[in-house]
Amino acid sequence: MAKRCYYEVLGVTRGSSGDEIKRAYRQKAKELHPDRNKDDKHAESAFKEVNEAYDCLKDDQRKAAYDRFGHAAFEGGNGFSGARGGHPGDFGTAFADVFEDLFGDMMGRRAGGGGGRNRAQRGQDLRYNLRVSLEEAYTGIQKTITVPGSAACDDCNGTGAEGATQPATCPTCAGMGKVRAQQGFFTVERTCPTCGGQGQIVKNPCKACGGAGHTERERTLSVNIPAGVETGTRIRLAGEGEAGMRGGHPGDLYIFIDVREHEIFMRDGKALACQVPVSMVTAALGGEVEVPTIDGGRSRVKVPPGSQSGRQMRLRGKGMPPLRHGAGMNGEAGDLLIELTVETPVNLTHRQRELLREFESIKADNSPQSASFFDKVKGFWDGMRS
Repeated sequence: MAKRCYYEVLGVTRGSSGDEIKRAYRQKAKELHPDRNKDDKHAESAFKEVNEAYDCLKDDQRKAAYDRFGHAAFEGGNGFSGARGGHPGDFGTAFADVFEDLFGDMMGRRAGGGGGRNRAQRGQDLRYNLRVSLEEAYTGIQKTITVPGSAACDDCNGTGAEGATQPATCPTCAGMGKVRAQQGFFTVERTCPTCGGQGQIVKNPCKACGGAGHTERERTLSVNIPAGVETGTRIRLAGEGEAGMRGGHPGDLYIFIDVREHEIFMRDGKALACQVPVSMVTAALGGEVEVPTIDGGRSRVKVPPGSQSGRQMRLRGKGMPPLRHGAGMNGEAGDLLIELTVETPVNLTHRQRELLREFESIKADNSPQSASFFDKVKGFWDGMRS
């Protein structure tokens, strides 16, 4: 039985464009797919006929040969049979193309690609942990860091080929980056073993980088650390990561900030806290105490009479500056909380001990916390006895 004209099978004319041929095939493939026509014993043969026609007409070289010689172009050793590793009517190669268009990226090829995966690949991002002091986080600072990693090869400009020439299309996969194998009714795709999925090969590898397109080297970078950073702050340096493959864009470098603990100040966001010891006499009689501030200054704080350990006083605007702020956000600096710690004297002289005993012998209602506590204890004990 003579074969039908491929254009007739798809319902298109000889002057139809590639897009028109693909649209016609998609419609026919959906109408004639065996899964949709289980009761029609002729559906499978018709479906294969449509695939055979599309497999020929979608390829410009094969289409030109068919237009000139007809079906005879693929018979009798004319050199076109199996030119793409298949044969006319190869369901795997023809239907896989339209399957990708119908159902997205399930076959592994990028939509609209026409050539497998991208040749150039973006480089990996890098992470760098940077420790700064609290003073540096307060003022902001410019740090110089040394980053190990890779950079584009100078000899080949990142192409991996000698003389900065462009890599050649892989002959095994024709630039697709993958090869197909027919297994019954299905087509299985695997990464091309020749090019490793790149779609390209380097015939003459660059001697400096061995064809990798990048070399290992340390780089010295200057990083601007803004005022107000805290532990966990991330700073992105675009294009300072690993070099890309085949001339691809480099990745980014992310600086993660770790603020060291301070020997005087404790931090909570923008707020700072500082424990200040005061003498028992100053706490009882009141007075003043000099406290440090994170900017290196000094402030005098009044201690009210009768102050107890744990009492807090606030110095407004003496905390950390805001890292960044916009409309509707508080751009003011934080506060410094002063927490008093009443210190019990040690290593008393004989005279000091006498004075303290004398003070203790003078009965007075000037220990409200003790009185309140022991009243509660007395009530507790009375309750237990009853």
